[in-house]
Amino acid sequence: MTVKFLQRSIWQRIFGISATGKPRDESGWHYESGQLTIRLDRVPELTRSGMAVRFEGKSLPVRVLVVFGEDKQYKAFHNRCTHLGHRRLDYVPETETVQCCSVNKSTYKFHGDKIYGPAPGPIRTYPVEVGEGELRIRIS
Repeated sequence: MTVKFLQRSIWQRIFGISATGKPRDESGWHYESGQLTIRLDRVPELTRSGMAVRFEGKSLPVRVLVVFGEDKQYKAFHNRCTHLGHRRLDYVPETETVQCCSVNKSTYKFHGDKIYGPAPGPIRTYPVEVGEGELRIRIS
């Protein structure tokens, strides 16, 4: 299996600067009772396939990466590399993978298993429900 890597500068990798942005409209999502709810009309970044957004802050207990893949399916991940723990993940376009933003480029399949790099194990994935213009992600 060939692994595709994001093209990033060495400084981005050394300092762990994520390539994935936060939603432009922070009012487009909220977290309550163990569920992250995203309103797609307020987070248009997730309405085109091949896009990803990271959610963090507010009362959200963990960072979450949400991807709308080329397969037109939403995927959600605990946005934390298992190698160093504090580094974020980025979606690798035109693949079914996410990759750590660090120098070592640990890479994971959409189902969470590691396929490349020094990370000791898989990443956590979360189920995504789609309905009524919203994404609902159970964080538990």
